[in-house]
Amino acid sequence: MSKPVLLSGGNPQIAKGYGDAPVKAYIAAMPEWKRDIGRRMDAIIADVVPDVKKAVKWNTPFYGLEDDLWFASFHCFTKYIKVTFFQGASLEPAPKGKSKYPAVRYYDIHEGQFDEKQFADWIKQASQLPGEKM
Repeated sequence: MSKPVLLSGGNPQIAKGYGDAPVKAYIAAMPEWKRDIGRRMDAIIADVVPDVKKAVKWNTPFYGLEDDLWFASFHCFTKYIKVTFFQGASLEPAPKGKSKYPAVRYYDIHEGQFDEKQFADWIKQASQLPGEKM
């Protein structure tokens, strides 16, 4: 089996797919310290939202509760992981990263700076809000 290609910023190139397997393949291909954070994020999401649905689209893992309605995703960049909360402006406290889309907020995770407790709280809140169709 060949290793996945890493795109710009070290983001893994993983074929589109639904379910746990493509998300696990994406996480396994995440470079360096990002892989451990990816595993922790995936485990936290599965723990906080037991019925979560998963997919990889556009080389990005997505999480939701209904088919093609997503509450969060994440993506690798050179120096950080960007978590997208599609209804992030409704979270308390709202993640700091703003988007050109008013409802979207970002949580950028840099090496050694993953706040698991806050992340779990945001995931719980986000999973209770309407999902974004993609």
